[in-house]
Amino acid sequence: MMYVFAFLTAFLIVKKEMKQGFLSLDNDQLENLFISAIIGLLLGARLLSVLVYNGTSYYWTHPWLIFWPFENGSFVGLPGMSYHGGLIGAILGVLIWCKHNKMEFFHVADALVVAAPLGYTFGRMGNFINGELYGRVTSSSIGMIFPGAERFSINYEWVRHLTESLSIPYSSGTLVNLPRHPSQLYEALFEGVILFLFMWFVIKPRIHTHFAGFGLSWYIIGYGVVRFVIEYFREPDENLGFILKFGSKDANPALEHPLLNLSLGQIFCFAMIIAGILLYVILNHKKEVYAHDDK
Repeated sequence: MMYVFAFLTAFLIVKKEMKQGFLSLDNDQLENLFISAIIGLLLGARLLSVLVYNGTSYYWTHPWLIFWPFENGSFVGLPGMSYHGGLIGAILGVLIWCKHNKMEFFHVADALVVAAPLGYTFGRMGNFINGELYGRVTSSSIGMIFPGAERFSINYEWVRHLTESLSIPYSSGTLVNLPRHPSQLYEALFEGVILFLFMWFVIKPRIHTHFAGFGLSWYIIGYGVVRFVIEYFREPDENLGFILKFGSKDANPALEHPLLNLSLGQIFCFAMIIAGILLYVILNHKKEVYAHDDK
């Protein structure tokens, strides 16, 4: 349901851009563009999630189950979608559409990325409603209990200490569900709403006065920076943990995230930041400007 809201929101924003003369497409072209982008997004998001984030070889040896929406006789949809995979897939989908329709890719991409953040805000809200992709354990007043979160044995000293400090009742030998950062809401706010406001009010007015790809460059950099920081509040995937451990080697991923320890999501975000900077430098040097009839 949240994917539907996300795609519809982005579609309406791009349609508004068209009315403002920001993008020269007719309604049929816009609909076909979104279909191509959505197909690429879903394929990329699912593939990267199950083939990389899954952390096992299961889907490599059972590829026919990657897009199978049933589990134990119940419909579960596609539980497991990667933003970075979705981004790559959407870019490829838009590239294919632009080539087929003889449109300038960067002109189209600049319009789409302005709308993208407010769209996937709904995706993060879906994560929150589902109680998934929650953050690290915290004693902060903003912490929330997620029913499906991993529980910890009271036999561990740090669990017992945190439980007592939060006045959570427990008995000997029990497993305790501790409060966690609602990192999905952090992402919805900063990756979604705030990044959208930045793209709409700061970057969008400057796109046609700079160069084609200006908006795409800033979107890639902006998302990479924001998500990299928020990852410090989000618990890494249990089956992966910290990929790079330049800080503490024995850090508990559920409780702490040392500054120099990096999750897989942070590695992808760092790659995004570098890619966005390189794209900016290359396109700025090329200086492909917008034609007057596109304004």
